[in-house]
Formats: sequence, C-alpha cells, structure tokens
Amino acid sequence: MGKRLIFIHSNVVGTHTLLELVKNYKIPKFVQISTDEVYGTVDPGEERQFLEDSPFLPNVPYAAAKAGGDLMCRAYFNTYNTPVIVTHCSNNYGPFQHPEKLIPYFIFRATNNQSLPVHGDGKHVRDWIYVRDHCEAIDMILRKGKAGEVYNISSDNEIPTIEIAKIILDLIGKSHSLINYVSDRPGNDRRYSISAEKIKNELGWTPKHTFESAMPKTIEWYQHNIDWVERIKERDQNFTDYI
Repeated sequence: MGKRLIFIHSNVVGTHTLLELVKNYKIPKFVQISTDEVYGTVDPGEERQFLEDSPFLPNVPYAAAKAGGDLMCRAYFNTYNTPVIVTHCSNNYGPFQHPEKLIPYFIFRATNNQSLPVHGDGKHVRDWIYVRDHCEAIDMILRKGKAGEVYNISSDNEIPTIEIAKIILDLIGKSHSLINYVSDRPGNDRRYSISAEKIKNELGWTPKHTFESAMPKTIEWYQHNIDWVERIKERDQNFTDYI
C-alpha cells in the first residue's frame, strides 16, 4: 500500500470506522485529533490567522486526507448527533517523537556531525508547540469541550525551518556550516498560522512551555535516550528524511 493510500485509509476510512463505533455503542465523547495543515498556507508577513471556521484548502495528500476525516466528523455530528469534537494542532516537538520528524532528525544529525538538510530556502514557517501542552489541551477538551465544536491548538510560536536548524546547532555546540540546502519538497506550504483564542477564551487553556525553555530539555532527552531512537530506526528502516 503506497503512502498516499495509507493516508486515505487511516484518516478517512479509519475515522469513519471510529465514528460508527461511537454512534453504535453510545460512547459519550470522541475527540478527533487533526492538523493545521487542512487550512492550507498563509503568506509570510500576512497578519491573518486561520480560525476554526476557516475553509479547508489542503495542498498535500496527507492534509487532504485529514480534512476528509474532519468533514466526516462534521457529517456524523449533524446527521446522527454523534458526540465528536475536532482539534487542529500545530507542529509538536518533545520526547518520544519519531526520529523522522524535523526536530529529532536535526538533533541526531547535528550530534553525529552530519549535515542538516534544509528544504528550499529554509523560510517555511511552522508554529511549534511542546507535546505536553498539546496533551493538556486534549485532556481539557475531552473533559470540558462541547460536542460538535472545533478547537485550534497552537502556542503562537512561529519559526522558520532555517532558524530551527540554527537553534539546534547552537544548543548542541555545532557549526552552522552543517546546514545544507536541498531541493524543496513538492507542495511544501509556506506558512501555517492558526489562532488558539477559542480554546483559551472558552476552556481556559494556555500553553505552559516556551520554546526557549522546552527546546534544551528536548535535546537532552534525545541525547539520553539514544537506544530508544536506534530501536525505532531499526524497526522503521524505510525512512530516510524528515517529514
């Protein structure tokens, strides 16, 4: 099964399967974890942020598949009153993240004096949220969120990829000469930017970790858990680049 077909099977068919279970077994609440990628891209320098009612404009197959699952949730709520809530979160970082993801991927390449491949000009912007803050937001939504609602989760911490590379190199004590610009990825959105004002105002959630405080302990965790990373890399031998 190709990667794009896996996206569709997991995020559309898989979501439909879960919604059927929630409906048939009268499960009191189901939280669908989605992504800010469903909204598409915002131009750099533009003040606009995507809100929960912004239209879906996905530009890559993964985002389109996630949008399909989210729309299935909307349909089940409106048709069957299925108690589903949808969340859209920005990029996570922190312990136990798969080493194919950008931050752990850069950490280990920098630690091993390997080059850090930066796609395109490196100015693609993502909002970065510490994983514990995301988990606490999900827990609050599960306990206090209203069925049928959508909540964006972000930390308003937008950083270009090239700056992520430089920050990691500086914290590890390696030269910026390890940065290597490579061809851009197809469909690579320029910037993701979502507003988390709704969850802050309605449920009282706010992120507790700053990038400046969480990034050093993220690096430390990975450096102290090399064996875990090597086991993951051995198990998943097909990954060769960050996604």
